[in-house]
Amino acid sequence: MSVGGDLLAGEDLEEDLLGDWAVRRIVATLVPLLAVLSVLQMVSGTVLESFEEQLLANPSLLVLVPVMIGTAGNLGSIMCARLSTQLHLGTLEFSPSNPNIRANVGAVMGLAATVFVLLGIASWGIGRALGGTLGLGRLMVITIVSGMLLAVWVVLVSSVAVYASYRLGYDPDDTTIPVVTNVCDITGVLILFAVVGLVL
Repeated sequence: MSVGGDLLAGEDLEEDLLGDWAVRRIVATLVPLLAVLSVLQMVSGTVLESFEEQLLANPSLLVLVPVMIGTAGNLGSIMCARLSTQLHLGTLEFSPSNPNIRANVGAVMGLAATVFVLLGIASWGIGRALGGTLGLGRLMVITIVSGMLLAVWVVLVSSVAVYASYRLGYDPDDTTIPVVTNVCDITGVLILFAVVGLVL
């Protein structure tokens, strides 16, 4: 009897999972969301176009922009995935005192510090090869300061996106990564050029 009961429980669990993963539900959630995010991507392109003169004058920045916002999106995806997994496992508590939250934040900030240093050096080398004159020191300041500010923003946006998705009854696996990557595209450009304006 216990085996039959286990099988029945397993069947019920499978039906529940299939209901959560139903194609209709996923499409109904994601189509409006992706439509809004597509408009935001157009806004991001418009914002980037407004800095065209600075980008053409400094090839290093031209190299830096897509990689920086892509890296920010990757960091956000990592943060969202880890928080969503802990949420589904029932081990996530939205509190700064939660050691799991602190560990995730520490991992993202450590990754950001490492990657953005390497990114600054690489973009400087490529920029010099393309005829750019921006010095390594200034470029490293721009890359590291804007990169770490963006990493802090990524942590905040990812945490809010997972929490809001949970509170609104949506599956964070479906909604959070598109939201975070698109938001980081726009804000990444704004943060980068705000720092550029202060440094140059």
